[in-house]
Amino acid sequence: MRKIIVGTRESNLAVTQTKWVIEELKKSGVSHEFELKYISTKGDRNQHVSLSKVGGAGIFIKDIEDALRKKEIDFAVHSLKDLPAHLSDGFVIGAIPKREDHRDAYIGREDKKIQDLAEGAVIGTSSARRAAQIKAQYPHLETRWIRGAVDARINQLEEGKYDGIILAVAGMKRLNITDQITEYLPANLFTPAAGQGALAIECRNNDAEIKELLGRINDSDAEIAIKTERELVNRLDEDDKAPIGAYAHIENGKIILYASVASIDGEKVISSVSKGESISEVAEHAANELIGQGARSMVEAAKEEIDKE
Repeated sequence: MRKIIVGTRESNLAVTQTKWVIEELKKSGVSHEFELKYISTKGDRNQHVSLSKVGGAGIFIKDIEDALRKKEIDFAVHSLKDLPAHLSDGFVIGAIPKREDHRDAYIGREDKKIQDLAEGAVIGTSSARRAAQIKAQYPHLETRWIRGAVDARINQLEEGKYDGIILAVAGMKRLNITDQITEYLPANLFTPAAGQGALAIECRNNDAEIKELLGRINDSDAEIAIKTERELVNRLDEDDKAPIGAYAHIENGKIILYASVASIDGEKVISSVSKGESISEVAEHAANELIGQGARSMVEAAKEEIDKE
């Protein structure tokens, strides 16, 4: 029987997520032997500059896809929000398992809540979306980029480099460290990144055996919701750089999509709620609503600002 080689980044979260996927596959009846292969990515090797300067979407993916292309690994587990809008030729998302919590979490130094921070307090985030949303809700606060794995970011907070940081709830749940969360940020004000809380399992498109095995743990509701989110982002910003939030879920057979676009300075935030039965219908309706509110110019202006940083 074939041994399955699974590619993963070396961070604690990446390894935890990958091991969880392997356990889910075993629960589904997959009896193959699994082996982990650790891969360093461009995003991991460049921790001292902002993500936009490292290369934007796909910086955690290319080295892993190189290993897939060379057949050094059979599949890889990604945080779905790290995937670019379009995968490279020859690759496919073989499964999107059941989604974890989609929200953002605020972790405050000495557990101080965000609304209690003094003017000029500094929030650490590597996301233009989160920075813009913080500025919109709390204009008296400052944001500063932060890089590194979850535990490294928490260490930087505890060292006093920041007054608070923003992290995805999903990662903290997977690492079993939710006790460090000061507060859960409401999704209506802090609309998450497309795909946040979900995992994507990437494999070669011509590997029928692996695709069949991965399909056993695919969650159809999560797949539909995330395809809707990603289609909306693609309609507004193919480069996936601008501060766009998108969260969809399935309710009574309908897709409900919450979406937002923010200016980099947080002075303007537009939003929409769309509902329908098809991915394209819902994404198109949301995109048109946002475009009608000025999304095109906001996205272009945001991308120009990000490229200047």
